[in-house]
Amino acid sequence: MSINRRNFLRGAGALIALPALESIGFRRFACAAAKTTVAIPKRAVFMGIGFGVTKQTWYPSTKETGANYTLSEGLSPLSRHKQDFTIIQGCSNKFSNEAHWGSTFWLTGANRYSVPGQNMANSISADQVVAGQLGQETRFSSIQLDSSDGSASGHGPGLSLAWDKRGKPISGFNDPVKTFHKLFSAEDMPLEQRQAAIAEKRSVLDAVLTEANRVQKGLSRNDNDKLDEYFQGIRDIETRLGKDEDWLDKPKPKAPIEEPPPGLKGKEEIEMMYNLILAALQTDSTRALTYRMPGQSLLKSMDFTHSAHNVSHYSPGERMEASRARDKMHSTLLAAFMDKLKSTKEADGSSLFDHTSLAFGSNISSIHYLDNCPTLLAGGGANLKLGEHLVLPKDTPLCNVWLTMLQGMGIQADRHGDSTGVVKELQA
Repeated sequence: MSINRRNFLRGAGALIALPALESIGFRRFACAAAKTTVAIPKRAVFMGIGFGVTKQTWYPSTKETGANYTLSEGLSPLSRHKQDFTIIQGCSNKFSNEAHWGSTFWLTGANRYSVPGQNMANSISADQVVAGQLGQETRFSSIQLDSSDGSASGHGPGLSLAWDKRGKPISGFNDPVKTFHKLFSAEDMPLEQRQAAIAEKRSVLDAVLTEANRVQKGLSRNDNDKLDEYFQGIRDIETRLGKDEDWLDKPKPKAPIEEPPPGLKGKEEIEMMYNLILAALQTDSTRALTYRMPGQSLLKSMDFTHSAHNVSHYSPGERMEASRARDKMHSTLLAAFMDKLKSTKEADGSSLFDHTSLAFGSNISSIHYLDNCPTLLAGGGANLKLGEHLVLPKDTPLCNVWLTMLQGMGIQADRHGDSTGVVKELQA
């Protein structure tokens, strides 16, 4: 039996599950049938900084491991959450060789030279693995936020922290106001016009595929490989169009926050992006988010005049003071974000924090070193051992941490990037 390609794509995303909302009767239903349970979804948020941290004041002492370690100066603003996050030392991405690229391979662990004849290749990022398995039931399979100032903040190539299964960069929202409207503002275009626009895009794809199939015969092996990648790109577009079509007549949720003011930068922008992440999770608009964070504008908002790059080359004096202050500011903002996750309740009385996995860190450890990537994991969404300081053997693949996190969320994954196995010390 032949299966119509469009109908299949439409059908593949047809089962849309609503979150368990008290306002539409969850609590009343639960009282009437106490044995009925509603599964609260798992979520994952990855927050990447560029040039790393201050080695002397961010990392806890390697002599103190387990639960009874002393919190470092750089992490001290997180003290009230100490039982709910774990610091991991000793991890790196073995293929990393660019001391200014703090996020390009952070979530992928890829070898940039893995494709013969290319000096830049990547692979799927951990957040997109989550999106591929948990993103079918939400309006947005994933959301990427980016207020990074580009290379000025030490992030390297990419449009966000996210890379698709072909290793291609995924663009991110770089403005809080636009992000707010994407999440919560009603569409201006009438439904019929939006349906027509999707139909037109499908028609263009059909024409492109017809032409590509026509020229496929007689191509060299390399050209066929390129064409296969091209076809995969077309299939990805069709999948997105199918998802857009499924949500055409479903109104966006009411915004739980006010529209952000324009022009936010640095510290205020990070605060607002965290609020938008919280709102996206709270409304179950997505279950996979990444945030490529600013460095340059953050320092400027803290009244430091040195560039993020120069601050990364700290030595005792003003630049080291700026580096230490930046670390503490990141911890302060992260602590406030965790406060809000904990105070936001699910329909069953648990908190959003209980079902969300948070990862904070960078591919660069300190100055321009690529070993011992700073890694903080928090939240109850991945069944991990929290409240710990783990010091793993030197150069343990960072992807072992991501694999452990993915499996702890219930994601089906045997490996990720250059992983060699899970981190057993991290498993609850």
